[in-house]
Amino acid sequence: MAKRRIYLDWNATAPLAPAAQAAMAEAMAVLGNPSSVHGEGRAARRLVEEARARIAAFAGAAPEQVIFTSGGTEANALALAGREWLAGASEHASVLDHAAGPRLAVDGGGRVSPDSIPPGAAVALMAANNETGAIHPLAEVARRVRETGGLWHCDTVQAAGRLDLAAMDADSLALSAHKLGGPMGVGALILRNERTLEGPIRGAQERRRRGGTENVVGIAGFAAVAGPLADVSALRDRMEARLDGAVLYGRDGPRLGNTSCIGMPGVSNETQVMALDLEGFAVSAGAACSSGKVGASHVLLAMGVGETAAGEAIRVSLGPGLTDADIDAFAEAWNRLAARLGSG
Repeated sequence: MAKRRIYLDWNATAPLAPAAQAAMAEAMAVLGNPSSVHGEGRAARRLVEEARARIAAFAGAAPEQVIFTSGGTEANALALAGREWLAGASEHASVLDHAAGPRLAVDGGGRVSPDSIPPGAAVALMAANNETGAIHPLAEVARRVRETGGLWHCDTVQAAGRLDLAAMDADSLALSAHKLGGPMGVGALILRNERTLEGPIRGAQERRRRGGTENVVGIAGFAAVAGPLADVSALRDRMEARLDGAVLYGRDGPRLGNTSCIGMPGVSNETQVMALDLEGFAVSAGAACSSGKVGASHVLLAMGVGETAAGEAIRVSLGPGLTDADIDAFAEAWNRLAARLGSG
């Protein structure tokens, strides 16, 4: 009998939720192009606009401020085009690759000091880190940006469903459906402030902000899961309490309740990921977009962690449906590996 798999990589992607599957199956019966004026096209357009309204309400925005994209990476790239942005040093690669300006330092917990933001700066700063779960002081960042006349683009890909987006006073937000249990290949840029977007017009669709026929089926699935996610922080805390000799990064400040960045002294993250995979556990060595280049995490390096230790950390991220028994089984497997190979 095949060993049961336990999925602990929800920050990479969440399993497709039943609500998304049902909405997508219904949308597949809609035949028209949403830009067409005939009845079939109007039916597709109606579905897209209903989804836009639901996602706008989720994000605390007006429907006309929602620009559908292929995911969070494109949403970040679209927001950051045409202007020099000051990005946090621990941002996702999709932000760092498009923000040519200097980097805002983070402290040992992975958080930016609002006082370090220069007056009037255009700042790209995520809500919560995808590797450690560390949450920036969002209200203070917003206050600093507002008081000094700056701009703030916020990557909320990991925070959506776990933090209140409507209460987040950023000029633009990036979202990705598949982190919420929706399909891969669809996301949104929430453009609350038109001044944020400086890049060229990109086609006739999405209010001339992003060209190409809308992904009607994907958008329907996205809207179906645009809401709060289950709180699994008790499971996360249970797991961390059972790990012998683990180094837990970012735990001394506010974190997402589902995310744990765990160091195993003396054992590379690549070895850990492969060994745990053989034991039936899916974990990662950082962001999924860089999983083919396993090594020291740039997030941990930015936090002042040494290169060796930064290369010994894995990310465990949880979601609904996991049980105490699943968590205990993982902790036992981690402890066995640490006892066999570790130096802690």
